[in-house]
Amino acid sequence: MARTARTARTARTIENTAESLQGELDRLELQKRSLERELAAVADHLDTVRRAVHALESVMTGQADPPPAAQPTATPRPAPTASTQQPPPREKTPRGTTGKAAVEGPERRVSGARAPSRAAHREDRTYGRLTEQILAHLAQAGDTDVRARDVAAALGRATDSGSINAIRSTLDRLVGASRIRRTGRGLYRSLPS
Repeated sequence: MARTARTARTARTIENTAESLQGELDRLELQKRSLERELAAVADHLDTVRRAVHALESVMTGQADPPPAAQPTATPRPAPTASTQQPPPREKTPRGTTGKAAVEGPERRVSGARAPSRAAHREDRTYGRLTEQILAHLAQAGDTDVRARDVAAALGRATDSGSINAIRSTLDRLVGASRIRRTGRGLYRSLPS
């Protein structure tokens, strides 16, 4: 009799442990998917920043090479890991050239004339499109306070934490540049016209 009672208790304990572990497994799988999405967003942002840095360096040194990500490769590259992801080496400007002189040196001249200005290329760029979309959405919202999550949903972007943090970061930059205002914790509004 004592043996059957002990066996029943052991069975209940095993059953409770299995249920607890199944709940933990479900929670961890959900957390894994969320972290994978956030990692993908960070990797995309890292690639964008690398291309921007390369473009700025090439403008400063007068090179017209495409960014490393756009150059064709003969062999397929393995998937990047944390240990293999390193920023490209920085090119140094010649000693004695600083500021405007380094940017507008002889290599920036095209057949005796200056290279096209930034304003001429402004229509061709895609950087800043998110900023403009956010400003347009806030202008459309008028005197209504909006949250980063609402902006992400209105722009048709993903609503995971990585995407919302990208929107929030852009909103904070716009507040810092006095293009919009923060009306409360996590609340943003366009400036009055």
